[in-house]
Amino acid sequence: MVPRSGLAAVSAALLAMNRQLDVRDVLQTIVASARELLGAEYAALGVPDDHGGFAQFVVAGVSEERWKAIGPLPRQHGILAAMLHDATPQRLADVRKDPRFGGWPAAHPRMSDFLGMPIADGEEVLGALFLANKRCTQDERPAPASAGKECAFTEDDEELLRLLAQHAAIALTNARLYERSRELTIAGERARIGHELHDAVAQKLFSLRLTAQAATALVDRDPTRAKAELQEVARLSAEAVDELRAAVVEMRPAALDEDGLVATLRTQAQVLDRAHTASVTFSCEGVRALPAAQEEALLRVAQEALHNALRHAEAGHVRVVLRRSARDGQGAVLTVTDDGTGFDPGAVRSAGRHLGLVSMRDRANGVGGKLTVQSEPGKGTVVEMEVPGG
Repeated sequence: MVPRSGLAAVSAALLAMNRQLDVRDVLQTIVASARELLGAEYAALGVPDDHGGFAQFVVAGVSEERWKAIGPLPRQHGILAAMLHDATPQRLADVRKDPRFGGWPAAHPRMSDFLGMPIADGEEVLGALFLANKRCTQDERPAPASAGKECAFTEDDEELLRLLAQHAAIALTNARLYERSRELTIAGERARIGHELHDAVAQKLFSLRLTAQAATALVDRDPTRAKAELQEVARLSAEAVDELRAAVVEMRPAALDEDGLVATLRTQAQVLDRAHTASVTFSCEGVRALPAAQEEALLRVAQEALHNALRHAEAGHVRVVLRRSARDGQGAVLTVTDDGTGFDPGAVRSAGRHLGLVSMRDRANGVGGKLTVQSEPGKGTVVEMEVPGG
């Protein structure tokens, strides 16, 4: 049974899971909650892909330096495969002695006792949650007569992790549905932009046709007026070309690999400016090309900040600025400023709602960058992220 003092902690963990809307925030909350509640030194959660690897993998208890040194993500084999393919819990006194154990990379932390639990929605396995190296509480420490005996995960621990995994499946499914709804909203906005651009171009071409007909009728009896009409034809043609160019550029998906960060951010700002009543602008000041990881991190943070400003903050003006870092001249600084409702960052954290702040900070930390968020109720928000160069 969970002790009475632990029931509040379990309840808080379950509530925190289900408050998140971003999938990565949900995964981080699940891992942190499981590690804390069950007293494990290490915790991890892997979401499988369709190619024998993991689409997402988050850890707790491992430093950033060690995580980078470990190398590529694990594959779906051995004990991980048993949890993912058979949907069976795994509780082992020493994972290293299991015949399915295949070894670790050199930088991997040493683990002994192990507890793993599949996260499933019906028959679909969404992921695998596992813990290692149970920490002894005062009551669980081995008696002197059994010195050398290590702490281990118990049957009660397994039941608690099963409960967490059931709620994790709900939270993860909800977050995926939310992200899917966002994708559909974006697709709907793009379709609406397409209709608006089509109407604008059609109107220009209709005016162009009428003006050309008028010039034809006037060319013999009033050459001066005919010349003026032809000049109008030229002007309308140029506008129609601009509208068509905008349609081609703005309706295609963002292609970071092909277009680079600056062009992709500019395109997305233009799309959002047309799709929303708010004004969205982008400017760039002397930024050089960055490594792919830095560019992707900056793009994702910009997208999250723009989403918050336009969807949650009811901003009237949003300004995106990308400039060269003054620190080393090689990196870049992204700033997204809005005049929306703002919020109290401390209150947001205590309520368990992050507005994507956790994932933004994770992305910044993942490329050696730094994220700062300044906001107050009624005073808008400034999100700034700085990353080093290559």
